[in-house]
Amino acid sequence: MFGLGTIINTAAVVAGGLIGVTLKKGIPERCKNVLMQACGVATIFIGSSGVLKYMLVVDGKQISTQGSMLLIFSLVIGGLTGALLDIETRLEHLGDWLKKKFQSESDSLFVEGFVTSTLVICVGAMAIVGSIEDGLTGNFSTLTAKAILDFVIVIVFASALGKGVIFSAIPLFLYQGAITCLAKAFGNFMSTALISEISFVGSALIFCVGINVGFGKKFNVGNLLPAMLIPAIYEIIRLFL
Repeated sequence: MFGLGTIINTAAVVAGGLIGVTLKKGIPERCKNVLMQACGVATIFIGSSGVLKYMLVVDGKQISTQGSMLLIFSLVIGGLTGALLDIETRLEHLGDWLKKKFQSESDSLFVEGFVTSTLVICVGAMAIVGSIEDGLTGNFSTLTAKAILDFVIVIVFASALGKGVIFSAIPLFLYQGAITCLAKAFGNFMSTALISEISFVGSALIFCVGINVGFGKKFNVGNLLPAMLIPAIYEIIRLFL
């Protein structure tokens, strides 16, 4: 079935969110704080491992680095673009709209839960690669594996941040569904190298999300999202030069 991987992933996020919200009611405040710190640390290492996996190159007994300029230009240009478009505020406004729509005005963590969970489950290699595989061949095994990981992550986030986390299933469905449809219509429109570069930049953003979760908001990660488009724009320009 076309798009089944995204449907499974979306259902897993909703199910994990519902379980997490149910658990939240019986968790003492001190335990919630520990959960937030644990989520932050785990997310930091997930992001940093993705960055180091791309940057570190082992050649015999020597270790060198690559991608430094790509990361710098992507974050700077993408960050400026995102700040001009004010993407972070728009995400928060969407969270506020959902909060009012579902009569959750009293939930002070609703928007934070929605934005944080959205960034974590949408930014990453598995979302891109799995969606392309689903669109090209109907193979949804990568997205099924991602669904299991997201299920666990969302349970922990929802137990700490509440039901706003559940609604991250909406942008997840639209994002992965759009990539699957593009792959179905145009074939494999991303090279392996380009996917690696986008995942590299995305991992840096996941690291920033981890800092925000564990230590309070330090980065406007929403405004940095366009950074993931810079490698693709670079590849397009390079093709025509």
